[in-house]
Amino acid sequence: MDKSALVSRLRSAKLFLGNVKETVPEFAEQEFSPIGFVSFDLDFYSSTRDALRIFDVDDSKLLPRVYCYFDDIMGNDAEITSQYTGELLAIREFNESHKDRKIDLIPGLRHKRVIRSAWPDFIYVMHSFTHPKYNQYIYPETHR
Repeated sequence: MDKSALVSRLRSAKLFLGNVKETVPEFAEQEFSPIGFVSFDLDFYSSTRDALRIFDVDDSKLLPRVYCYFDDIMGNDAEITSQYTGELLAIREFNESHKDRKIDLIPGLRHKRVIRSAWPDFIYVMHSFTHPKYNQYIYPETHR
């Protein structure tokens, strides 16, 4: 990667390079709009565990529900994953250690898609149950 070329193209974004164990806390200290989506492409349990610390920020830095994409919860036949390894273990430990924030799959998402694809199996949502806006209804009146 040509870091200088990339940085020169940034207008309002800031680039954080390095180990997520150090860059996530550094990022979390910044001012930013509430997080609504995170793509976790970290390959390993330890890096996913460290990256999930982004959800330890104050509610003001999160939407009440944050969509998450975990690309390494399913591997090829040589990568036998389970809830006791890799990203799924990191998710499970996050859920066990957070009383009011939980990460889980969106039930039935695959069946709601017109075009069949594997990506719905990788989409999770982090719920912040104590978020001040968690129970705020956001759909138009016609959907009630």
